[in-house]
Amino acid sequence: MAETSSLTLHSYWRSSAAYRVRIALALKGLPYRQVPWQMAQGEHLQPAYRALAPFGLVPMLEIDGLRLQQSLAIIEYLDARHPEPALLPADPAGRAQARALALLVACEVHPLNNLRALKRLRAQFGADDDQVHDWYRHWCEEGFRAFEAALPARRGHYALGDAPTLVECCLVPQVYNALRYGVDLAPFTQVRAILEACAALPAFDAARPENQPDAPRPAQAAA
Repeated sequence: MAETSSLTLHSYWRSSAAYRVRIALALKGLPYRQVPWQMAQGEHLQPAYRALAPFGLVPMLEIDGLRLQQSLAIIEYLDARHPEPALLPADPAGRAQARALALLVACEVHPLNNLRALKRLRAQFGADDDQVHDWYRHWCEEGFRAFEAALPARRGHYALGDAPTLVECCLVPQVYNALRYGVDLAPFTQVRAILEACAALPAFDAARPENQPDAPRPAQAAA
């Protein structure tokens, strides 16, 4: 493994994108410091955070004198800087497959269901909770159907073999949120099998939203 750098992850406990990076860091066994920003209260939009991360989004990773934004770019940087265990297959075709499946989740499903999109549905169109939840379920279910159709014939416990990759870093947070919004996973047998394999790994448990330092404790109201 390459020499470990000092890492600081600017995060929010319930952010799917930050969850992806936490999984990657945990799989690689990289220690890091977390700085939480409460997105539900809009802290990520304030000048203090914008001065660090112009996109105004989490995650942002400080590493090697860099401030990196966008979860997939961060994960690919970590994979290049700390190549074991690899989060992308070694062969070009496998790497393309992994990126395609990850992007299907990160670019085709998640943006339609993230916090700011759901807030916009309520503020601009007056959507109530039932309508917002229906919107969320529609895009998750469509995405999971496409994900399963795009999977190559599985030859291991995970999407692309016997070890988790960038694909699982993206899929697991999306499933976590899908369950919060009542998505029925019964039709998605491959997604459920991958999720079960990931649940057996300590890295995925460590990255769970409930296990983050800024997560509400049981006595607190969830953000």
